[in-house]
Formats: sequence, C-alpha cells, structure tokens
Amino acid sequence: MDLQSGKLYWPTTVTNPPAYPKLDEDISCDVLIIGAGSSGAQSAHFLCDQGLSVVVVDKRKVGEGSTSTNTALIQYAGEKSFVSLRYTFGEEAAARHLKLCEQSINHMERISSTLPIDPDFIRRDSLYYASYQEDIASLKEEFALLQKHGFHVDLWDEQRIASVYPFRKSAALYYHNDAEMNPLKFVYGLLEKAKSQGVRIYEETEITGKRFEQDAAVFYTKDRREIRAKHVIIAAGYEDKDFKVEKNATLSSSYAVITKPVADLENWYKRTLIWETARPYVYMRTTPDHRIIIGGMDKDTAYAETRDSKMLASRDKLITEFGKLFPNIEVEPEYYLGAFYGGTHDGLPVIGQYDSYPHCYVIMAYGDNGTVYNGVLAKIVTDQILHGSSPDMDLYLQNRPLVEKRK
Repeated sequence: MDLQSGKLYWPTTVTNPPAYPKLDEDISCDVLIIGAGSSGAQSAHFLCDQGLSVVVVDKRKVGEGSTSTNTALIQYAGEKSFVSLRYTFGEEAAARHLKLCEQSINHMERISSTLPIDPDFIRRDSLYYASYQEDIASLKEEFALLQKHGFHVDLWDEQRIASVYPFRKSAALYYHNDAEMNPLKFVYGLLEKAKSQGVRIYEETEITGKRFEQDAAVFYTKDRREIRAKHVIIAAGYEDKDFKVEKNATLSSSYAVITKPVADLENWYKRTLIWETARPYVYMRTTPDHRIIIGGMDKDTAYAETRDSKMLASRDKLITEFGKLFPNIEVEPEYYLGAFYGGTHDGLPVIGQYDSYPHCYVIMAYGDNGTVYNGVLAKIVTDQILHGSSPDMDLYLQNRPLVEKRK
C-alpha cells in the first residue's frame, strides 16, 4: 500500500537509525509480531521481559510505515467525543476507554525515560476550541461528563481564551497533561530496548502466506522462510487489510505541514496542543527544535493518486489556517505530506479475533489517537497472551456490543 507521500520530517531527526537483518532461516517462537511500527513496538515492549520467545518482522525498514507520518499529539480525548461514545457504547464503557487512554499516556511517560533512544516525550496541555457558536452547548455537555468522571479539564470562555492567546474563540475545553513526542524515536527506542532483552527483529521480511495448525500458526515470508508461533499479533497498521478486512474500519486521507524553525513562540501559551470542533478539523503543535506541525484537511479518499493531487493545496491551506490563529508568527513550510488515515464507524479502535485466523490477534488502532490506542490495545492483547484474559478485551473486540445491547 502507498501509505504516504511528500517530504517527511521525522526521519531527519534520527542521524543513525537502528538496522535489523532480513530473516534468512526458518524459526519458531512463542509470539510472532507482524509489523514494527507503533503497535508492534509497544507489543514487543510489553512482552519482552516475560520469559517468552518473541519475534518481530516488518516488510519495510523499521519505522518506514505510518510511524514516519504520525504527528504524535498524545491525547486521551479523540475525534469522537465522550458524549458521542456514551450514546454508542454506554457511559461506563466510554469512560473506561478514556481512562485506559489516560493510563497509556502515563505509561509512555514512564518508559520514555528508560529507552536507549530518547523519544522527546513532553507533557503539554491541549486547547480544544469551538469552531462555531452552535458548538458551545456540546462543549459544555462534554465538560460536565469529563468532570463527572474525574478528568482534569477546564471550560474556558472567550475572555479567558483571549487573555493568553492572540485569537478569540467563544469557548474551549482546556485539557491538562496531554503530551507530544517524536513517534519515530519512540518506536526505535522501544525496539532497541526489546532487542537488548532478547526479542528478535527482522526488517525487509514480508509475510506472504500462512497456515494454521491446532496448536500453532505458521507464516511464510516472500523468500519462503517459515515462522512457527504459538501466538501471532498482526500489528500491520492500515495494511492489516492485507490479512483481514474489518467491516468497521474506514480509510481516508490526511495532510500535514512542518514549518522551518520559528524564532519566537512566546505568544503561544505553554506551547499547547490546539485543535477544534469543526469536522474535518485542523490541529497544531510545536517540536523541540521550534518547528510547528499543522495537520488536518482530511479528505474522504482511499486512493493514493487522489490524495497526492491535493497535497500542495492542502499544505498551503494549512499554513493559511495557522495564520488566522497566530497572525504574528511568520511560518514557512519545509516538510509536508499526505497520508492515509484510518478510523472506525463507531469511534473505538479494534482488536480483531477471527475464526479464520486462529491463534491471532489483529491490532487496529484506528483513530486520531493512534499512538495512544496502540498502547491500550497492545497491553490488552499481551495480557490475553500472558494470562489468558483481560478485563478490557470485550470493549475493543470487533463484535463488541453497542449501547442497546448492553442494557
């Protein structure tokens, strides 16, 4: 799949990326992880010190998939609001999902300081503003629900927003303790640590065949090497459709621009993450080297040619949208991209377990908080492998009940 196009920023931030061999022999293991992006790396992290034999394979060089275009706003709130998720899944399930996302962010912070490659994890607050007057009521409803369940969030009015930002918006939710990071460094760091603990990692090793036995799954590479495993985690990102099509999944296109370093960011309050209630929305963050990442302008297309034909126009539009909020910050684009973006119809990521894929778990962390969702799902799947169960598995299974079925 042609996952992305453009001039990518994250690969320029790593001077000597780790490299791994290509698989050239038949092997066996307790757990095979297919995919060495965020979900695969986080799965390897949770498994690496559990006394199991773990193998990770990727058909590309590590990190060359969607990881390289992930803009890495690390948040527990997503495109589907708490209110919306409550209507679909019930309040208890929706709250549990957001709490798991919050826990995932806290875990990322803890492990980041232990990795051999620093992923530049930085806590940031988030401003989520009302794009239109009619959005204010829904923000107030969201705020009340978040407060009820103990999330650290404030409701700001126009005066409060204008007191610290160079723009005026009628209302906003101000989330405390979200974060940003370098997603490519995070994946490299996780895999290098896993490697040091015995995980075998192979890149440029494409899976092209499979068969299933009573007690094992056997996968074959393009070079006709055999990998026999007791459990398999398919962590192929948006390319999991190469293995199994999930009817709840959607695929569209999104865009981002990364500016040249900016000399003065003083009037960007706390360098918060910023996004809005409009759909599709525009979001923005800063980087440790004082660049600005501006993303969004999603398009409802799953065709690479159509996506790429709109890339330059979307780049310019994103710069224009940034200028509306920060007219005193002059920015010039240096990197830009168009990439596929996955979601789900009902708003939650998916763990797939299918009769046609025994011994396998398919991690589909589709949604705007993919890095966080990957952490949540990887932890659940590894608990399932290690302990035989997870209390949160039913929340994300592909056949999870909707609210009318939970009553």
